[in-house]
Amino acid sequence: MTVSIRPFDPSKDAGLIHPWVTHPKAAFWMMQGATLQDVEREYAAIAAHPHHEAFVGLVDGEPAFLMERYDPARLELVGLYEPRPGDVGMHFLVAPTDTPVHGFTRMVITAVMTELFADPATARVVVEPDVGNKAVHALNEAVGFVPEREIQKPEKKALLSFCTRAQFETAVGATA
Repeated sequence: MTVSIRPFDPSKDAGLIHPWVTHPKAAFWMMQGATLQDVEREYAAIAAHPHHEAFVGLVDGEPAFLMERYDPARLELVGLYEPRPGDVGMHFLVAPTDTPVHGFTRMVITAVMTELFADPATARVVVEPDVGNKAVHALNEAVGFVPEREIQKPEKKALLSFCTRAQFETAVGATA
């Protein structure tokens, strides 16, 4: 399978991801009741933000996942941890499917991490998934994330976790 990642276009891609972010399996994305206009507005705000970006991931040319990259020192985690130079925040969401493929989500998170570490300025990836999202905790650990502690964000209790380039390379057995 070939994975590629392209910038998210709010006017063109909101309709694509609306069913993804409102799907019951995307409950931790916290957009369950969002309208198409809500999704377009949210992602237009991300596109306009100087420290937040969204991307569509394609697998064999077909849209398959959503990825966000943000500066955790400027949003999401301000005041909740001690940022370091080279920290990059990340969110990802795999499109729902009726025919799951074993190992697909792990392949996606590995591709997301490879993309983030392709930037030489990225020293460490920071995530803050909901403490109840056990499936993502396992995926995060599989690619090298180490949980640090639980934090309270306005919208959720989260598990603050970090992954350095070396931890990622060790976990996936590659050079990022």
